Amino acid sequence: MDNTLTAGSEKHRWRLVANIRRAVLMLFVFGQTTVASYYLLWVLPYHGGTLLELGMLALFAILYAWIAVGFWTAVFGFLIRLMGGDRHSILKRHKEAELLKTPLAKTAVLLPIYHEPVHWTLSGLKAVYRDIERTGQIEHFEFYILSDSRDPDVWLEEQVAWNQLAKELGGEGRIFYRRRPVNLNYKSGNVADFLRRWGKRCKYMVVLDADSLMTGSTIVRMVRLMEREPGVGILQTNPNIINGHSLFARVQQFANRFYSTLFASGLAAIQMGDAAFWGHNAILRIEPFMKHCGLRKLPGIGIFGGPIMSHDFVEAAYMGRAGYEVWLEPGLGGSFEESPPTLADELARDSRWAKGNLQHLWVMLREPGLRFAHRMAFLNGIMAYVASPLWLGFLILTTIAAADMTLSPIEYFPEGHQGLFPLWPEWRPEWALGLALSTLALLFFPKFLAILDAVIHRFTKEFGGLFRLFCSVMLEIVISVLLAPVRMWAHSRYVVSALLNVSLQWAGQNRTEETSWKEAFITQLPGMLLGGGWSAFAWSLDTMFFLWSLPVALPLILAAPTAVYLSRNSLGEALRKCRLLLIPEEIRAMPLLEDAVAFRSRAVTGSPLTPLEQAVLRLDHNCLHQALAWDHRLGSREVELKSCVARCLGEGPNALSRAEMSQVARDRQSLKALHEGAWRASPASYWGRAIGRLNTQAKSSGERNIV
Repeated sequence: MDNTLTAGSEKHRWRLVANIRRAVLMLFVFGQTTVASYYLLWVLPYHGGTLLELGMLALFAILYAWIAVGFWTAVFGFLIRLMGGDRHSILKRHKEAELLKTPLAKTAVLLPIYHEPVHWTLSGLKAVYRDIERTGQIEHFEFYILSDSRDPDVWLEEQVAWNQLAKELGGEGRIFYRRRPVNLNYKSGNVADFLRRWGKRCKYMVVLDADSLMTGSTIVRMVRLMEREPGVGILQTNPNIINGHSLFARVQQFANRFYSTLFASGLAAIQMGDAAFWGHNAILRIEPFMKHCGLRKLPGIGIFGGPIMSHDFVEAAYMGRAGYEVWLEPGLGGSFEESPPTLADELARDSRWAKGNLQHLWVMLREPGLRFAHRMAFLNGIMAYVASPLWLGFLILTTIAAADMTLSPIEYFPEGHQGLFPLWPEWRPEWALGLALSTLALLFFPKFLAILDAVIHRFTKEFGGLFRLFCSVMLEIVISVLLAPVRMWAHSRYVVSALLNVSLQWAGQNRTEETSWKEAFITQLPGMLLGGGWSAFAWSLDTMFFLWSLPVALPLILAAPTAVYLSRNSLGEALRKCRLLLIPEEIRAMPLLEDAVAFRSRAVTGSPLTPLEQAVLRLDHNCLHQALAWDHRLGSREVELKSCVARCLGEGPNALSRAEMSQVARDRQSLKALHEGAWRASPASYWGRAIGRLNTQAKSSGERNIV
């Protein structure tokens, strides 16, 4: 390993602190779970004397421990902030004056994209470029747009937009574009392709998502921290959600922005140098990443075979196994991303993440040499989705128990009970109430602890003032209660589908569209029927059981209208005007965010031609695409490409499949032949009519030299 790694004594010191903190956390979690399980044991009529009750007890213990981890993480975060921050964090180790004197190393800023809105996405990268420019350090950075897009209309538009962006910013030789011809291993394969070609050009890489924004000062600061901490392999920021317009997105961005202050602080204090990598808004040391973080295909069957879909946690674990540290640093700030605008979009994303996270079970159990903290990070990610079917299973067992108690006579010698004496059923409603209240406290107390933290550190005004902040928290709680059962049902289906290895398609994320009533009823109908049927059955059994079922059944019944109204931009805007669900970035100006909004809102001159038609007809576009294309007319492919060109000229692009059109658009000679042939076409042909539309556009816009 590099002999410039952090000294052993320093590493030992933070590891000792981390082990103590983790031991305390486990003591609190398992101690509290043991007490709660004991209470449940005595709440149950037969006190665990039946197999059914033992099953309920096991599921309850797992779920209670799961939410207790989140609770105590928030408490740790509150205490850490109360003490002025974690003095062991890498940001606290260095004074600002020291950082400012640290020279920068060459850093690549990566933007992997796949079928994203082109203008919107590259406008975000433009804002990041400009913000780094404002720091005066732009000469230390290179920018790489890494495309996996397969639709020719998309990637041809990407190439034109990249060329225009580089010219506008004066970034020729600094802003690069590459589209992989073969899409292997998802985003991790895209980054690996970059590393094989350009990895040795830079010392670090900052990875962004299509919706990522990072301030130039934060990126520069991260590079300097990495220079001063040679033992750190990955430095992860805590991205805050911004630019929410729909009610759903605004709720998510408020919850993320307000609650993550505690949760991220607590998580960073517990993980320390064994943190996770979240795949974006982070800086990575390229040399050890290339050497140690290559992802092999899983050797198992079904879901546990093939390429790893969720690469980030695995790469962090491999970096840790190689002896490098991985840190989450919430104090960096200036790191942003965006939320899916609707519930449907969030659940579509979760359907992919569920399969990727479940794959980590193989890595967690079978991969040698991983640190215990990283194995726990895998478990945490797995539980994010497995908790839903476990919760559903607990509800099913509870329903069976209620039905058995109502419809069947009391059994004094139930199944699983052994002994000479009968087992007398007992009911302890006061214990049940206390257990329910303790569970609710685990779920909701951290939210009110965050309010106390805001009061102590005097930043309530950044969220609209104390009264509006409290109202926002209450509104977020109501909506989270409505969404929890819907997510439970959806995630349960995703976990089952993943275990059955149902194939998934990866696509770009919807950024603007609202959910229609038809779409909502189609997607939510199974859950609505489940909720209605369960509630009706509970009513037929017992009034109290029916009331107990309502917090889960009612949100399922209302899932369709909930999805529709949460997707409405008008409701989100109305709450913003009332100064509810506000976040600090909506109150104080920030050049990066202002630039992103301004660049994205600039109207793109509409064209009557598709990007593919422009690639054929416009001389400037055709020359650009030729310069980026290759000569593929070798052997039998020459005949195939000539045939495709002839069909395209005779009948138009629709005569070719997407794969055939991609092959033509990637071949330099074919692009040249299409341009020359299309301009010789008769006015009544497909290309003749397209030329007419192009000429009309040129006259109205005053453009020249486009033919």
